Amino acid sequence: MNFDAPTGVRTIRISSASYGTDPASTWELWLSQDGGRRYARVGQPVRTAGAGLLTTTFTVPQAGPVRLEIRKADTGKGRLNIDDIELLRNGSSASTPAPTSPTPSPTPTPQSPSPSAPTQDPNLLLGNPSGATASLSTPNNYLLVKPQYTLSYNAQRGTPTWVSWHLSKAEMGSAPRQDDFRPDPALPRQFYQVTPKSYSGSGFDKGHNCPSADRTYTLDDNSATFLMTNMIPQAPNNNQRTWSALEEYGRSLVRQGKEIYIVMGSYGRGGVGANGAATTIDQGHVTVPKRVWKVLVVLPEGTDDLRRIAAGQARIIAIDTPNDNSVSPNWGQYRVSVDALEAATGLDLLSALPVAAQTRLQVGVDTGSTR
Repeated sequence: MNFDAPTGVRTIRISSASYGTDPASTWELWLSQDGGRRYARVGQPVRTAGAGLLTTTFTVPQAGPVRLEIRKADTGKGRLNIDDIELLRNGSSASTPAPTSPTPSPTPTPQSPSPSAPTQDPNLLLGNPSGATASLSTPNNYLLVKPQYTLSYNAQRGTPTWVSWHLSKAEMGSAPRQDDFRPDPALPRQFYQVTPKSYSGSGFDKGHNCPSADRTYTLDDNSATFLMTNMIPQAPNNNQRTWSALEEYGRSLVRQGKEIYIVMGSYGRGGVGANGAATTIDQGHVTVPKRVWKVLVVLPEGTDDLRRIAAGQARIIAIDTPNDNSVSPNWGQYRVSVDALEAATGLDLLSALPVAAQTRLQVGVDTGSTR
């Protein structure tokens, strides 16, 4: 759902089964009560087996508007048959069928946050750098939207082209690192599924785009960063020294009262890992990138962020490093302009800004502090 159901829903009943003669599969119900900014799993995973309908009841944790997602929780080829969804108010037996289209509903208007309050802002506020869509006709520019980050996946390379996310104190907490690397069940079944074993013995790290430590508000947030669609084959020294230092620098700025919009990606073919040079791993299914890049747009905590960025109130840091084990741990020496990154990658990295602002802001190279 991309809209809220009416206030007062406290119970949800879902009837599910396997599709036709497909094998068994598992699904989960995820709920959002803040307009789709953050989702959390409700209840336990549901296992469907056979064509007979199974009705499962879930309890909404608190009163208020609600929207839901049904997520397939395994990597099998079994398809789901969702036959009916009922939203029940106040636990009564009188049910309201779930709307099938975003018809108007009495959704409360959220209050605007204080300008100094950290917020969980849209992960794609800066724009869609490649014009990615969730269409099977564009498997090498396939859009995946998650509560924690948004990305364009390249099925031919087996890696994301770019990943975009927002970072503020509202996304940072005390959830521990999950280390649950796994295939992404949201990928279409036609795409090759990269797994943790794809990287085994390759000499390259499973390098996060959106880092684990940038998503510690909940366990589910942290777990989402370990999906393989968020990984690239990254030279160990690049990942563990250069990139780690850059990521920690960003989080230190957030702890000082900043918020950051971040886009990261990779391009080219062929890197140098712990075992030497390689162009692909996993029998050619995963391309090793030649370069790894990132753009950080740093602002004081606040609202109306696009206007503030266009007005020149943001610090823009663009980095382009070789994917090589001999890379320097000093990320500051790899600073470039956004224009240079766009020329190298073919992407439009700040496309949500007015053209005049892009022209003005993208030519400079950051010279600020690196620690």
